[in-house]
Amino acid sequence: MKLTFFGTGTSQGIPIIGCQCPVCRSTDPRDKRFRASALFEVDGLKILIDCGPDFRSQMLRADVGHLDAILLTHNHKDHIGGLDDVRSLNYVDRRPAEIYCEPKVLESLQREYAYAFASPKYPGAPEWHIHLIGTDPFSVHPCADDKELVWIHDVGYGYKMPDGSLQPSPENNVEEALNDGKGVQVIPIRGIHGKMPILGFRIGKIAYLTDLSFIPEEEMHKLEGLEHVTLNTVSYRPHHSHMSLDEALALADRIAAKHTWLTHLSHNFPVYEQFAQELRKLCAERGIQSEVLPAYDGLEISD
Repeated sequence: MKLTFFGTGTSQGIPIIGCQCPVCRSTDPRDKRFRASALFEVDGLKILIDCGPDFRSQMLRADVGHLDAILLTHNHKDHIGGLDDVRSLNYVDRRPAEIYCEPKVLESLQREYAYAFASPKYPGAPEWHIHLIGTDPFSVHPCADDKELVWIHDVGYGYKMPDGSLQPSPENNVEEALNDGKGVQVIPIRGIHGKMPILGFRIGKIAYLTDLSFIPEEEMHKLEGLEHVTLNTVSYRPHHSHMSLDEALALADRIAAKHTWLTHLSHNFPVYEQFAQELRKLCAERGIQSEVLPAYDGLEISD
């Protein structure tokens, strides 16, 4: 199993437009950060976590042309702003994009991407198959079905049925996600982002957590026995909806994964190499056994 960091920056990314600080002007490629996102590759499946405004560039940079699932942590624009671009995958794979999210996130998608749920749809609107999730484990399967999408010029997509007939794209392509013991099992982890409930995800011995300021005590058992955990931090100072560096280090110490990777990083921290050295020193001083380092775009970790 492998996880690739597609983006490790805050909602503005790094560099920030117009900023002249040392981090934003750094020539180190590890200081160039797209909005936070990551790709799991496990048992032949490609599972994307979050689909922000940089989705197209991230996919092209990583040379990824297929996804089996997109898992959404929450509904903020830096995590859902790229979903229109799955239209390219619809055309290539001849399948709808399989999107897993909570009901509240679906409500946001229905408002912000109303044209994707309209009937009839605007020709070329993205095709999504929504799986509703909560905090219970669910299964992800290969993106395959007995129906395929067929592009019809000036009409849009139709579903080709086994008998060869075409059916219009359904207006409400939503169902509950299942945990059938097959495919890849995903364990959602409840986090709190300010006052907003969001999700992180664990697959095997890797957990990806972003945009949270707090994890309820009853969820902590889901983080036992990890090789890798990803945590977010945006500043040295306390923040209303993200962890400060001290809070992230304390949580890394408690989770005690072999490796902790910090993401959703802002330009408030030093350039990459300086920040990495600072983290090594802080962990040594505080007796933190987990190796804590900043993640960077393109970093690959494996279990």
